[in-house]
Amino acid sequence: MKLIVNADDFGYSKGVNLGIIEAHRSGVVTSATVMVNMNGFEHAVMLAKETPTLGMGIHLVLTCGAPVSQNVPSLTDEHGRFRRGRDYLSSASPKEVERELRSQLEKFLETGLSPTHMDSHHHVHAHAAILPIVLRLAKEYRLPVRNPWTFSPGVRAAHSDVLTTDGFSERFYGDDLTAQSFIDAVEELAGCAVAEMMTHPAYVDEEVLTGSSYTLQRARELQILTAKEIKEYVQKRHVQLVTYKELG
Repeated sequence: MKLIVNADDFGYSKGVNLGIIEAHRSGVVTSATVMVNMNGFEHAVMLAKETPTLGMGIHLVLTCGAPVSQNVPSLTDEHGRFRRGRDYLSSASPKEVERELRSQLEKFLETGLSPTHMDSHHHVHAHAAILPIVLRLAKEYRLPVRNPWTFSPGVRAAHSDVLTTDGFSERFYGDDLTAQSFIDAVEELAGCAVAEMMTHPAYVDEEVLTGSSYTLQRARELQILTAKEIKEYVQKRHVQLVTYKELG
């Protein structure tokens, strides 16, 4: 099996960025997706340019921080920040959603880096109101997408031209993670030719502690993803660690 181990939230903060780089250099993380609207974005870009072996995609955001584009009132609260949670997305303006996501993609491209794929914060790309827009952008920008059929299996046949993995796991997430948690998640993906596992490693800093609901768990993930036991398991199981560049 080919496995993409993706670290979400690249660009959230310096602590997150440094943790992801450590999880790649000393662990099993092969890929990351960056939030272009967060304070650590420029730092993440600098690290990505210093670490060409790390695949780097875009983590589309509609529920955290502030938008990149102007005049998207259906997406923002009274402070000009994205509305919290996914519930509001059903009533958000599709034109404003597309304008914002396109602006995020263009901001990524301005760095000179080539995105490997697209996914999203809180899986908004798989939301019924957002998925058609994301699929349209994926085709336009010729980018693979984190497997949305996990969340919306009924629409796959109509978009067979969108490149994605055979499987996707969000199981490696939560309060009680162990090395066995990672191994169990990989075993569940064993029938897939190419699969992706979502992760969130980080060094916990002030921005994570004050801005995220997922805090100390990130440090635990970093410890597991760099553990000798995990690297030995991957080798013994003949799991080929790849990025979205190798997809298709």
